[in-house]
Amino acid sequence: METQQPINPSKILQTGTGFFNSKTLLTAVNMGLFTVLGDDKMSGKDIQKNLGLHDRSLYDFLDALVAMAFLERTGIKTTAIYSNALDSNLFLDKNKPTYVGGILEMCNNRLYPFWNNLEAGLKTGLPQNETKNGGKPFFEEIYADPKKLKEFVSGMAGVQMGNFITFAKQFDFSNYKSLCDIGGAGGHLSAQVAMHNKHIKCTSFDLPAVTPIAKEVISTMHLNDGVQVVSGDFFVDDLPKADVITMGNVLHDWSKKDKRMLVQKAYDALPKGGTFVVIENIIDNDRRENHFGLLMSLNMLIETPEGYDFSFSDFQELCVAAGFSKTSIMPLIGPTSAAIAIK
Repeated sequence: METQQPINPSKILQTGTGFFNSKTLLTAVNMGLFTVLGDDKMSGKDIQKNLGLHDRSLYDFLDALVAMAFLERTGIKTTAIYSNALDSNLFLDKNKPTYVGGILEMCNNRLYPFWNNLEAGLKTGLPQNETKNGGKPFFEEIYADPKKLKEFVSGMAGVQMGNFITFAKQFDFSNYKSLCDIGGAGGHLSAQVAMHNKHIKCTSFDLPAVTPIAKEVISTMHLNDGVQVVSGDFFVDDLPKADVITMGNVLHDWSKKDKRMLVQKAYDALPKGGTFVVIENIIDNDRRENHFGLLMSLNMLIETPEGYDFSFSDFQELCVAAGFSKTSIMPLIGPTSAAIAIK
Protein backbone atom coordinates (compact mmCIF):
# COMPACT_ATOMS: atom_id res chain seq x y z
CA MET A 1 0.00 0.00 0.00
CA GLU A 2 1.44 3.36 -1.04
CA THR A 3 1.86 5.99 1.63
CA GLN A 4 0.30 9.25 0.53
CA GLN A 5 2.56 12.26 0.95
CA PRO A 6 1.09 14.84 3.30
CA ILE A 7 -0.29 17.93 1.59
CA ASN A 8 1.80 21.02 2.36
CA PRO A 9 1.76 24.69 1.33
CA SER A 10 5.32 24.81 -0.09
CA LYS A 11 4.30 25.30 -3.72
CA ILE A 12 1.82 28.00 -2.77
CA LEU A 13 4.36 29.91 -0.69
CA GLN A 14 7.19 29.53 -3.22
CA THR A 15 5.04 30.85 -6.05
CA GLY A 16 3.39 33.56 -3.97
CA THR A 17 6.76 34.95 -2.87
CA GLY A 18 8.44 34.26 -6.22
CA PHE A 19 8.79 37.99 -6.79
CA PHE A 20 11.46 38.00 -4.05
CA ASN A 21 13.68 35.88 -6.31
CA SER A 22 12.72 37.76 -9.44
CA LYS A 23 13.37 41.25 -8.09
CA THR A 24 16.69 40.20 -6.55
CA LEU A 25 17.96 38.91 -9.90
CA LEU A 26 16.51 41.86 -11.86
CA THR A 27 18.14 44.32 -9.45
CA ALA A 28 21.51 42.61 -9.81
CA VAL A 29 21.25 42.74 -13.61
CA ASN A 30 20.08 46.35 -13.61
CA MET A 31 22.98 47.43 -11.39
CA GLY A 32 25.45 45.59 -13.61
CA LEU A 33 26.69 43.21 -10.90
CA PHE A 34 27.42 40.36 -13.31
CA THR A 35 29.21 42.74 -15.68
CA VAL A 36 31.32 44.17 -12.86
CA LEU A 37 32.38 40.65 -11.90
CA GLY A 38 32.89 39.46 -15.48
CA ASP A 39 35.54 36.76 -15.48
CA ASP A 40 37.05 38.04 -12.21
CA LYS A 41 36.64 37.27 -8.52
CA MET A 42 35.90 40.00 -5.99
CA SER A 43 35.33 40.45 -2.28
CA GLY A 44 32.04 41.71 -0.98
CA LYS A 45 33.65 45.05 -0.08
CA ASP A 46 35.01 45.49 -3.60
CA ILE A 47 31.56 44.78 -5.04
CA GLN A 48 30.08 47.21 -2.53
CA LYS A 49 32.48 49.94 -3.65
CA ASN A 50 31.82 49.31 -7.36
CA LEU A 51 28.03 49.35 -7.03
CA GLY A 52 27.67 51.97 -4.29
CA LEU A 53 25.90 49.62 -1.86
CA HIS A 54 25.19 50.22 1.84
CA ASP A 55 26.68 48.00 4.54
CA ARG A 56 23.26 46.80 5.59
CA SER A 57 22.11 43.70 3.68
CA LEU A 58 25.23 43.62 1.46
CA TYR A 59 25.97 39.99 2.24
CA ASP A 60 22.30 39.01 2.35
CA PHE A 61 21.95 40.29 -1.21
CA LEU A 62 25.11 38.60 -2.52
CA ASP A 63 24.51 35.34 -0.66
CA ALA A 64 20.90 35.18 -1.84
CA LEU A 65 22.34 35.20 -5.39
CA VAL A 66 24.71 32.43 -4.31
CA ALA A 67 21.79 30.42 -2.91
CA MET A 68 19.93 30.92 -6.20
CA ALA A 69 23.05 29.72 -8.07
CA PHE A 70 23.67 32.97 -9.97
CA LEU A 71 26.92 33.60 -8.07
CA GLU A 72 29.63 31.33 -6.69
CA ARG A 73 31.50 31.97 -3.44
CA THR A 74 34.41 30.85 -1.33
CA GLY A 75 34.75 31.99 2.27
CA ILE A 76 31.93 33.71 4.12
CA LYS A 77 30.96 37.34 4.74
CA THR A 78 34.16 39.40 5.26
CA THR A 79 36.35 36.57 3.93
CA ALA A 80 34.03 35.81 1.00
CA ILE A 81 35.23 35.96 -2.60
CA TYR A 82 32.45 36.06 -5.22
CA SER A 83 32.42 35.13 -8.89
CA ASN A 84 29.79 34.63 -11.59
CA ALA A 85 28.21 31.21 -12.05
CA LEU A 86 28.87 29.77 -15.50
CA ASP A 87 25.48 30.74 -16.94
CA SER A 88 25.56 34.21 -15.35
CA ASN A 89 29.04 34.76 -16.80
CA LEU A 90 27.92 33.77 -20.29
CA PHE A 91 24.51 35.42 -20.45
CA LEU A 92 24.51 38.32 -17.94
CA ASP A 93 27.84 40.04 -18.62
CA LYS A 94 27.17 43.01 -20.94
CA ASN A 95 30.67 42.76 -22.37
CA LYS A 96 29.92 39.37 -23.93
CA PRO A 97 28.03 38.93 -27.23
CA THR A 98 25.87 36.26 -25.55
CA TYR A 99 24.29 38.83 -23.18
CA VAL A 100 20.53 38.31 -22.73
CA GLY A 101 20.04 40.81 -19.91
CA GLY A 102 18.36 43.40 -22.12
CA ILE A 103 14.98 41.74 -21.66
CA LEU A 104 15.62 41.53 -17.89
CA GLU A 105 16.47 45.23 -17.78
CA MET A 106 13.15 45.92 -19.49
CA CYS A 107 11.39 43.62 -17.01
CA ASN A 108 12.93 45.55 -14.13
CA ASN A 109 12.44 49.07 -15.45
CA ARG A 110 9.08 48.70 -17.18
CA LEU A 111 7.17 45.48 -16.73
CA TYR A 112 7.68 44.83 -13.02
CA PRO A 113 5.59 47.83 -11.82
CA PHE A 114 2.98 47.34 -14.57
CA TRP A 115 2.30 43.76 -13.46
CA ASN A 116 1.12 45.18 -10.13
CA ASN A 117 -1.98 46.20 -12.09
CA LEU A 118 -2.75 42.74 -13.47
CA GLU A 119 -6.03 42.61 -11.55
CA ALA A 120 -7.16 45.86 -13.17
CA GLY A 121 -6.20 44.46 -16.58
CA LEU A 122 -8.17 41.28 -16.00
CA LYS A 123 -11.26 43.27 -14.97
CA THR A 124 -11.09 45.91 -17.72
CA GLY A 125 -9.33 44.12 -20.59
CA LEU A 126 -7.18 47.23 -21.04
CA PRO A 127 -3.37 47.60 -21.18
CA GLN A 128 -1.66 48.54 -17.92
CA ASN A 129 1.55 50.09 -19.26
CA GLU A 130 2.47 53.70 -20.16
CA THR A 131 -0.82 54.17 -22.01
CA LYS A 132 -2.80 53.87 -18.79
CA ASN A 133 -1.59 57.30 -17.66
CA GLY A 134 -1.78 59.00 -21.04
CA GLY A 135 1.62 57.93 -22.32
CA LYS A 136 2.33 56.78 -25.85
CA PRO A 137 1.76 53.10 -26.73
CA PHE A 138 4.91 51.08 -26.04
CA PHE A 139 5.91 50.40 -29.64
CA GLU A 140 5.26 54.00 -30.66
CA GLU A 141 7.48 55.29 -27.86
CA ILE A 142 10.25 52.76 -28.54
CA TYR A 143 10.33 53.39 -32.29
CA ALA A 144 10.49 57.18 -31.74
CA ASP A 145 13.75 56.97 -29.74
CA PRO A 146 16.73 55.45 -31.63
CA LYS A 147 18.62 54.62 -28.42
CA LYS A 148 15.64 52.90 -26.79
CA LEU A 149 14.90 51.09 -30.04
CA LYS A 150 18.43 49.74 -30.33
CA GLU A 151 18.38 48.54 -26.70
CA PHE A 152 14.99 46.88 -27.24
CA VAL A 153 16.05 45.14 -30.47
CA SER A 154 19.26 43.95 -28.80
CA GLY A 155 17.34 42.64 -25.79
CA MET A 156 14.83 40.75 -27.91
CA ALA A 157 17.64 39.30 -30.04
CA GLY A 158 19.42 38.01 -26.95
CA VAL A 159 16.32 36.20 -25.77
CA GLN A 160 15.57 34.62 -29.14
CA MET A 161 19.09 33.91 -30.41
CA GLY A 162 19.17 30.31 -29.23
CA ASN A 163 15.83 29.63 -30.93
CA PHE A 164 16.95 31.31 -34.15
CA ILE A 165 20.14 29.22 -34.23
CA THR A 166 18.23 26.01 -33.50
CA PHE A 167 15.69 26.77 -36.22
CA ALA A 168 18.41 27.69 -38.74
CA LYS A 169 20.22 24.40 -38.09
CA GLN A 170 17.28 21.99 -37.74
CA PHE A 171 14.76 23.17 -40.32
CA ASP A 172 15.21 21.49 -43.71
CA PHE A 173 15.96 24.30 -46.18
CA SER A 174 17.15 21.99 -48.96
CA ASN A 175 14.09 22.61 -51.19
CA TYR A 176 14.06 26.39 -50.75
CA LYS A 177 16.06 29.29 -52.17
CA SER A 178 14.75 32.36 -50.33
CA LEU A 179 13.42 33.48 -46.93
CA CYS A 180 11.79 36.69 -45.74
CA ASP A 181 11.56 37.42 -42.01
CA ILE A 182 8.58 39.70 -41.33
CA GLY A 183 9.06 42.04 -38.39
CA GLY A 184 12.72 41.06 -38.61
CA ALA A 185 13.95 43.73 -36.15
CA GLY A 186 17.76 43.51 -36.05
CA GLY A 187 17.91 40.87 -38.77
CA HIS A 188 19.18 38.19 -36.41
CA LEU A 189 16.91 35.38 -37.64
CA SER A 190 17.81 36.08 -41.28
CA ALA A 191 21.49 36.23 -40.31
CA GLN A 192 21.41 32.82 -38.63
CA VAL A 193 19.58 31.21 -41.56
CA ALA A 194 22.02 32.71 -44.06
CA MET A 195 25.00 31.68 -41.96
CA HIS A 196 23.94 28.05 -41.67
CA ASN A 197 22.33 27.68 -45.11
CA LYS A 198 24.60 29.32 -47.68
CA HIS A 199 22.19 28.74 -50.59
CA ILE A 200 19.35 30.71 -49.00
CA LYS A 201 18.96 34.40 -49.86
CA CYS A 202 17.35 36.15 -46.88
CA THR A 203 15.38 39.35 -46.47
CA SER A 204 14.70 41.08 -43.15
CA PHE A 205 11.54 43.23 -43.38
CA ASP A 206 10.58 45.82 -40.77
CA LEU A 207 9.72 49.49 -40.27
CA PRO A 208 12.18 52.12 -41.59
CA ALA A 209 13.30 53.07 -38.06
CA VAL A 210 14.78 49.59 -37.62
CA THR A 211 16.65 49.51 -40.95
CA PRO A 212 19.92 51.09 -39.69
CA ILE A 213 20.09 48.64 -36.78
CA ALA A 214 19.53 45.60 -39.02
CA LYS A 215 22.07 46.83 -41.59
CA GLU A 216 24.66 47.29 -38.82
CA VAL A 217 24.03 43.77 -37.50
CA ILE A 218 24.27 42.20 -40.96
CA SER A 219 27.41 44.17 -41.82
CA THR A 220 29.10 43.30 -38.52
CA MET A 221 28.41 39.60 -39.22
CA HIS A 222 29.80 39.97 -42.77
CA LEU A 223 26.55 38.68 -44.27
CA ASN A 224 25.73 41.47 -46.74
CA ASP A 225 25.80 38.97 -49.61
CA GLY A 226 23.30 36.66 -47.91
CA VAL A 227 20.87 39.09 -46.26
CA GLN A 228 19.16 42.21 -47.56
CA VAL A 229 17.25 44.63 -45.36
CA VAL A 230 13.94 45.94 -46.71
CA SER A 231 11.85 48.69 -45.09
CA GLY A 232 8.07 48.46 -44.96
CA ASP A 233 4.95 48.26 -42.84
CA PHE A 234 3.27 44.85 -42.75
CA PHE A 235 -0.08 46.51 -42.01
CA VAL A 236 0.11 48.63 -45.15
CA ASP A 237 2.41 46.91 -47.64
CA ASP A 238 2.30 43.56 -49.37
CA LEU A 239 4.92 41.20 -47.98
CA PRO A 240 8.02 40.50 -50.09
CA LYS A 241 7.79 37.26 -52.08
CA ALA A 242 9.87 34.34 -50.75
CA ASP A 243 9.88 30.53 -50.54
CA VAL A 244 9.82 30.72 -46.72
CA ILE A 245 8.19 33.49 -44.70
CA THR A 246 8.93 33.72 -40.98
CA MET A 247 7.50 35.77 -38.12
CA GLY A 248 9.27 35.72 -34.75
CA ASN A 249 7.23 37.01 -31.78
CA VAL A 250 5.06 39.08 -34.12
CA LEU A 251 1.59 37.51 -34.13
CA HIS A 252 1.13 37.57 -30.36
CA ASP A 253 1.15 41.38 -30.36
CA TRP A 254 -2.10 41.60 -32.29
CA SER A 255 -5.83 40.81 -32.22
CA LYS A 256 -7.34 37.76 -33.91
CA LYS A 257 -8.46 39.96 -36.81
CA ASP A 258 -4.92 41.28 -37.30
CA LYS A 259 -3.44 37.80 -36.88
CA ARG A 260 -5.78 36.55 -39.60
CA MET A 261 -4.74 39.41 -41.88
CA LEU A 262 -1.01 38.78 -41.36
CA VAL A 263 -1.34 35.03 -41.95
CA GLN A 264 -3.29 35.74 -45.14
CA LYS A 265 -0.59 38.15 -46.31
CA ALA A 266 2.03 35.47 -45.69
CA TYR A 267 -0.02 32.96 -47.70
CA ASP A 268 -0.38 35.42 -50.59
CA ALA A 269 3.38 36.10 -50.69
CA LEU A 270 4.34 32.41 -50.86
CA PRO A 271 4.55 30.18 -53.95
CA LYS A 272 2.74 26.83 -54.02
CA GLY A 273 4.76 24.55 -51.76
CA GLY A 274 6.12 27.55 -49.85
CA THR A 275 6.32 27.53 -46.06
CA PHE A 276 5.14 29.91 -43.33
CA VAL A 277 6.92 29.67 -39.97
CA VAL A 278 5.91 31.36 -36.71
CA ILE A 279 8.45 31.26 -33.86
CA GLU A 280 6.73 31.95 -30.53
CA ASN A 281 5.95 30.49 -27.12
CA ILE A 282 3.24 28.29 -28.66
CA ILE A 283 0.80 27.18 -25.95
CA ASP A 284 0.07 23.45 -25.80
CA ASN A 285 -3.40 22.56 -27.09
CA ASP A 286 -4.53 21.31 -23.68
CA ARG A 287 -3.34 24.59 -22.10
CA ARG A 288 -1.73 22.81 -19.14
CA GLU A 289 2.01 22.59 -19.80
CA ASN A 290 3.51 25.72 -21.36
CA HIS A 291 2.92 27.99 -18.41
CA PHE A 292 5.43 30.54 -19.77
CA GLY A 293 3.37 30.88 -22.94
CA LEU A 294 0.25 31.47 -20.84
CA LEU A 295 2.04 34.03 -18.67
CA MET A 296 3.39 35.74 -21.79
CA SER A 297 -0.21 36.01 -22.98
CA LEU A 298 -1.01 37.83 -19.73
CA ASN A 299 1.94 40.10 -20.51
CA MET A 300 0.27 40.89 -23.84
CA LEU A 301 -2.76 42.01 -21.80
CA ILE A 302 -0.46 44.33 -19.84
CA GLU A 303 1.31 45.67 -22.96
CA THR A 304 -1.12 45.66 -25.90
CA PRO A 305 -4.75 46.59 -26.65
CA GLU A 306 -5.73 43.18 -28.08
CA GLY A 307 -2.66 40.90 -28.27
CA TYR A 308 -2.54 37.36 -26.90
CA ASP A 309 -0.42 34.24 -27.21
CA PHE A 310 -1.96 31.21 -28.86
CA SER A 311 -1.96 27.43 -29.05
CA PHE A 312 -0.97 25.28 -32.01
CA SER A 313 -4.65 24.57 -32.67
CA ASP A 314 -5.27 28.34 -32.79
CA PHE A 315 -2.44 28.60 -35.32
CA GLN A 316 -3.94 25.76 -37.37
CA GLU A 317 -7.32 27.51 -37.43
CA LEU A 318 -5.74 30.71 -38.80
CA CYS A 319 -3.74 28.79 -41.40
CA VAL A 320 -6.66 26.70 -42.64
CA ALA A 321 -8.73 29.88 -43.05
CA ALA A 322 -5.93 31.41 -45.13
CA GLY A 323 -5.71 28.36 -47.40
CA PHE A 324 -2.67 26.49 -46.10
CA SER A 325 -2.85 22.73 -46.66
CA LYS A 326 -0.63 21.24 -43.95
CA THR A 327 0.67 22.26 -40.50
CA SER A 328 3.25 20.92 -38.06
CA ILE A 329 5.19 22.06 -35.02
CA MET A 330 8.94 21.94 -34.29
CA PRO A 331 10.04 22.33 -30.64
CA LEU A 332 12.96 24.72 -30.23
CA ILE A 333 14.39 25.76 -26.85
CA GLY A 334 12.39 25.75 -23.61
CA PRO A 335 8.84 27.04 -24.11
CA THR A 336 9.43 28.17 -27.71
CA SER A 337 8.39 26.31 -30.87
CA ALA A 338 8.25 26.87 -34.61
CA ALA A 339 4.69 26.48 -35.89
CA ILE A 340 4.85 25.58 -39.59
CA ALA A 341 2.30 25.77 -42.41
CA ILE A 342 2.73 24.61 -46.02
CA LYS A 343 0.92 26.28 -48.93
